[in-house]
Amino acid sequence: MPSQDAASASALTTDQYEPTMAASHLAQGRTAPATFDLFVRRLPPERRFLVTAGLADALEYLENLRFTADDVDYLASLGTFRTDFLDYLRGFRFTGDVWAMAEGEVAFPGEPLVRVTAPLIEAQIVETALLTFIGHQTAIASKAARVALACGDRTFVDFAARRAHGPEAALTGARAAYLAGASATSNVLAGKRYGIPLSGTMAHAYVMSYADERDAFRAFARDFPEASVLLIDTYDTLQGARHVVEVARELAAEGISILGVRIDSGDLAALSAQVRAILDAGGLHEVRIVASSDLDEHRITDLLQAGAPIDAFGVGTQMGVSADAPALSAVYKPGRVRRQAGAETLARQGLAARAQAGVAN
Repeated sequence: MPSQDAASASALTTDQYEPTMAASHLAQGRTAPATFDLFVRRLPPERRFLVTAGLADALEYLENLRFTADDVDYLASLGTFRTDFLDYLRGFRFTGDVWAMAEGEVAFPGEPLVRVTAPLIEAQIVETALLTFIGHQTAIASKAARVALACGDRTFVDFAARRAHGPEAALTGARAAYLAGASATSNVLAGKRYGIPLSGTMAHAYVMSYADERDAFRAFARDFPEASVLLIDTYDTLQGARHVVEVARELAAEGISILGVRIDSGDLAALSAQVRAILDAGGLHEVRIVASSDLDEHRITDLLQAGAPIDAFGVGTQMGVSADAPALSAVYKPGRVRRQAGAETLARQGLAARAQAGVAN
């Protein structure tokens, strides 16, 4: 499901040169169909593949694209555009055809993620919006896919909302992460809008609002007996684990079970092993350990290779902003230009291959 923001996105979500080029095309009678490809020229050094995302929002945008009266009035106030062009915009609709990779497909440099064939003005004027929808969400999905591969049979949850570059980025980022392998999100609006399962625990502030950590654990478990994952590192992680054992024994008489604990700081490998030992010694073999704290695919790989008994991960900042590759070299070019660029890319790849083989000249 696309976001409501995509459906209502302004036609002015564009760069200045798009309407000026469109006005020139109209003045010159250049309205024949044209084909544009949206593709990524080259991968960031930290990537070997991409996972496509953002198509649903892009299509919703195209289907609903309109220049409102206010939009046209604003453009008229600039004193740049002729009356015939402004009149043209009042009835503007996107009438073209779109071919695209399905969301979630693996993609590589030079491959068209989206191909638009439409009258030249229509095909050109949507460039900025399409790059925004596809570029951002593909970057996040590609990072999330790497996290999913690192997790293996463990699950991970999108915790990125509070670190994303604004509420809309958090929303579409949650969708992209779920598409690429996240089991759930902490973003409640994303749960409502996209039907993504929600997941969350508690904050340190909740624990600190009680005089005794154990009272916080008791209250939360009683209020949410079906979803009691307790944050145990507010003061002392190991003592927190012992408090969970104590509270779990008390609540068992009420038919309440603790589902899991979360560690959000410190040496996650060492602490998770020690916490597992404390929980097991207390008979809490079924209580899962969730880890968070600035995780990415590299830290998760290191933790699992170290044998950390972590059952699930909360992944936030590093995924939510695709921290190691925050931007893609996505472009939107006419078919002829794209073919030339592709030929240049292939030539460079050929040279690189020969250099690696020791036969470059």
